[in-house]
Amino acid sequence: MEAVQQTAMPEASRRMPASRVIGAYWTEMRSECIRYLRAPGFMLPVMLFPTMFYLLFGIVMNRANGPDALRYLLASYGVFGVMSPGLFGFGVSLAAERDNGLLTLKRALPMPPGAYLLGKMLMAMLAAAVVIMLLLAMAVGLGHVPVSGGQAFLLLVTGMLGVLPFCALGMFVGTLVKGQGAPGVLNLVYLPMSFLSGLWVPLSMLPSALQKLAPIWPSSHLHAVALRAIGLGQDPIGTHLLVLAGIGVLFGVLAARRLRRVG
Repeated sequence: MEAVQQTAMPEASRRMPASRVIGAYWTEMRSECIRYLRAPGFMLPVMLFPTMFYLLFGIVMNRANGPDALRYLLASYGVFGVMSPGLFGFGVSLAAERDNGLLTLKRALPMPPGAYLLGKMLMAMLAAAVVIMLLLAMAVGLGHVPVSGGQAFLLLVTGMLGVLPFCALGMFVGTLVKGQGAPGVLNLVYLPMSFLSGLWVPLSMLPSALQKLAPIWPSSHLHAVALRAIGLGQDPIGTHLLVLAGIGVLFGVLAARRLRRVG
């Protein structure tokens, strides 16, 4: 009789209470952030590479070229730094967690399925925010770059939201490769994309054939948005935002489908 009563219970009454759902999301996000903060092998390269490059190639070598050059490179290395936590934070960790069975364990736990991905997204957004703030501090403190509070805020928002398409791309790559091969594969995506998007060398200095390919790369569109945020770009950013959103949705859907099929 009791079994019949349980079967007849409304579906809504058997659902997890909203407070427990929120608690599950919060716990997963908190544990994910703490886990990466305790992993210097991940956090230090994410923060040091863009800041060292900006210090060397931006402030030291291009100081004589004027403040606009330093502002341009601030946007460029900001995008370069933002790409890393999205690609590697999702791709490498997801591939490794698929290999060692942690992802299977998390899927078996009584927790909302989106909490795992949301935790990684929050971690990537926080890491992107730290990178942008470090670059801004160097630009203003060492390079004396004229950046207003509004421009700094827009660049920070651009970095925190701009990391999401790279999270989706990294997640998709992480579903395709093994844990040991993920760093190499993602570097084959990360480094050529950075170069071909004009983050290291302005697009005008690249061959015309490579300039025509620039709209293919999401980093090129994020670069245009970042330049506009600090007052250098003149083109409307609506198309760039739509492309970035479309790339995020596309690779997010492809990754989710593959995870449902192969785990």
